[in-house]
Amino acid sequence: MFTITKVFTFEAAHRLTKVPAEHKCRRLHGHHYRVTVELRAADLDECGFVVDFGELRALREEIDARYDHRCLNDVMETETTAENLAWTLYTWCARRWPQTSAVIVAETAGTTAEYRP
Repeated sequence: MFTITKVFTFEAAHRLTKVPAEHKCRRLHGHHYRVTVELRAADLDECGFVVDFGELRALREEIDARYDHRCLNDVMETETTAENLAWTLYTWCARRWPQTSAVIVAETAGTTAEYRP
């Protein structure tokens, strides 16, 4: 099995609305998000790629247009957890690249959430 990954970063704010009122994440706050998309294939294409890294530019464009320097509460239909962001981005990627196997979202250097079907 061949695996490739590509990392994207962006800045955004959010607040969690379903946590108790005294929870610190209920307040508006921001993160330097790090998104890693993973793609896997048993066989390489005719060029020797799982997917050409250049094709993944489309994810950079989606992140810049929809999420970067925004309040995630204004642009996501779900609670703005890292878990839901990973699932949302996975769904977007899997529609374009069936080889998508996981999306990992880091809100901080030490915390990540992963969606992998």
